[in-house]
Amino acid sequence: MAEAAVSGARRPRATGATTRRLLTNRRVVLGGAVLLFFALAAIFAPLLAPRDPVEQDLLLQYVPPVWSDEAEAGYLFGTDNLGRDILSRLIYGARIALFVAVAAAAAAGLLGTVLGLIAGYFGGWIDITISRLVEIWMAFPAVLLSIVLVAVMGTGLHSVVIAIAAIDWTRFCRVVRAETMAQKQQDYVASAVTIGLGRARILWREILPNVVPLLIVLFTLEMGIAVIVEAILSYVNLSLASDFPTWGGMISDGRKYVNQAPWLMILPILCVIALVLALNALGDGLKDALDPAMRR
Repeated sequence: MAEAAVSGARRPRATGATTRRLLTNRRVVLGGAVLLFFALAAIFAPLLAPRDPVEQDLLLQYVPPVWSDEAEAGYLFGTDNLGRDILSRLIYGARIALFVAVAAAAAAGLLGTVLGLIAGYFGGWIDITISRLVEIWMAFPAVLLSIVLVAVMGTGLHSVVIAIAAIDWTRFCRVVRAETMAQKQQDYVASAVTIGLGRARILWREILPNVVPLLIVLFTLEMGIAVIVEAILSYVNLSLASDFPTWGGMISDGRKYVNQAPWLMILPILCVIALVLALNALGDGLKDALDPAMRR
């Protein structure tokens, strides 16, 4: 009872300290704010988008953005070669980018974490087999492999998510394996073995919680990678249909008209850069805030 009371008294203080570190870390605050901005835009796209993103009006081709003297009222970021509203397409494009980022990072993280925990804890021939598989898989060029996988499975969001998860699970596996091997040498694992806890319980109840802070950082960084890969796949028309708004597809379309309407390519590029930098900053900030060494 006394130990439980002490533990309960310490937990809020530890949680409060972590929260303070998060809120005082500039990279966490800035990266989180930008990510929240894109997330809210994606969630409330039907309410925020001023027009249907696929609606065409050939009488309003190449309307320049609002900062131009020739801008049209109601078209903040102008229109493309088919008269489609750029702002609406950017907002709906954020939906695709974030969905793929979260789904692909979660799938890659799940597979890589399970294999990394098993390889790092059991060692021996299991570790050798998984490590050789990782090395063989990483020998293939990541982007080229993702293009081949999507081409084989067919275009669509599910194919994009599977392809990104299939090429990036190795990143999670290598990092988790190394961290598991380090955690395995700690006294708390030896104590768990001494009192007779099973291997599965030690892995999932003892080691995994100590790997979670690292997984959070990897997850945010993987989301940034997924955004870039999805943009590349949609750039080469291997994501959704070409008329549906994706940032990579908008960059591909804008490239054809870069001389007469440079905003068609510049605006989606800026969105990709802003979201990826925000995710990277958030990941770096979380690493500092959640690092056990920093807590000490």
